[in-house]
Amino acid sequence: MTSECDPSVAALRDQDSRLKLSVIITTFNEEVNVEECIESVMWADEILLVDSLSTDRTVELARQYPIRILEREYFGSAAQKNWALDRVEHDWVLILDADERVTADLACEILQMLIDGPHHHGYSIRRQNIVLDKVIEHSGWSTDKVVRFFHREHGRYPNRRVHADLIIDGPVPVLKNPLIHYTFLSFSQYLEKFLNYAEWGAAQGFREGRRVGFIEIAGRPLWRFFRTYILQLGFLDGLHGLVICGLQAFGSFLKYARLWEYTVKSRLGQE
Repeated sequence: MTSECDPSVAALRDQDSRLKLSVIITTFNEEVNVEECIESVMWADEILLVDSLSTDRTVELARQYPIRILEREYFGSAAQKNWALDRVEHDWVLILDADERVTADLACEILQMLIDGPHHHGYSIRRQNIVLDKVIEHSGWSTDKVVRFFHREHGRYPNRRVHADLIIDGPVPVLKNPLIHYTFLSFSQYLEKFLNYAEWGAAQGFREGRRVGFIEIAGRPLWRFFRTYILQLGFLDGLHGLVICGLQAFGSFLKYARLWEYTVKSRLGQE
């Protein structure tokens, strides 16, 4: 992990006056990602990995590192992260998914803030999304940012299975340096995540009482493709953009088709 930051990550980490930081990493079957993710935050004061009962080598690989590992059944992203927040040692927290990496420059920026004293309760971080061998500049991903660095007494996730964005007390400025997000390493890796999100989105919609018809099932996927590929310039990302926008549209179709199935089965008394 190279860096242009000055002083170095090690020098900033060793500052006695610095506020302490806990990092939470959530995992499920992330053996292809977990080691690099952990290594990118070994400068933190505590790393807590919360695994959702993986069936691959995720936990085995994570045990090579001096970190805390807890295992818990998955009840949704928000529930998993809120549960982890109650179990870390320090007030300032950085939350990561296993397919994300903290660059040295981002580490320096966070550590410097912990030395100077943060002026807000939470901060957003931009994500640089990588699909196979390419950084995606358009396709709706150019403005991607997530709230992940915050004081745990002033941030909580709403009780949603998908699209649960952290709620922070007060303004949430954006940090200068981005996270690296390895969104798509292979079709087999991406499709598992893709299908899960469609299922969770449908289940969330059904619990909220949403109903669908022709417009949602046919219209929303078409609009999603048009918006991401044309309006958000996905065509400028080449074949990568075409595949990404097509998959996002298909994910929208799957979500609404599954929600329709839930509705029909409910009417028939089958669920």
